[in-house]
Amino acid sequence: MNSMRRWAILAAAMVLAGCSAGPQAECPVTAPNGSLPPGEQAVSADYLGNGRLWTVLWPQGRVVFESGGPGEIRPDGSLAMKFPFWRGEGVVGELQIVGERLDGDAPAMMGEIAEGYGESGFQATALVFPSAGCWHVTASVGGDRLTFTTQVVLASGD
Repeated sequence: MNSMRRWAILAAAMVLAGCSAGPQAECPVTAPNGSLPPGEQAVSADYLGNGRLWTVLWPQGRVVFESGGPGEIRPDGSLAMKFPFWRGEGVVGELQIVGERLDGDAPAMMGEIAEGYGESGFQATALVFPSAGCWHVTASVGGDRLTFTTQVVLASGD
């Protein structure tokens, strides 16, 4: 089979499978695992946890920024979105959150950790993404880590 025909068959298979060559298809977003933090009742199926740390992911792994929607588009162009985190039993310490863009160059993503929540249990945060793109995020307390990948999208017109 010649290479031109192979490419045509591959392209047709991608179209039939609903695949796209755009950035969204290239971002291996993390699926939630439904693991609930201690004492929480499921309000969505989008929880992600490992028995030590937990968060709630945005639907379909996409954090979408649009006018009138959740989140904040800051004057410098960075994109801030609230993410809840929980520390499990025996996990005590300051939560730290960092991230790196997987599909392009960008400064590091940083977590803004709200004060007043203490060093155990629930922690309110905002993740500040310098740009849209595919982001790998790591939350940690001491040696405990929770990682996920999410697609950050700036909707048209914003």
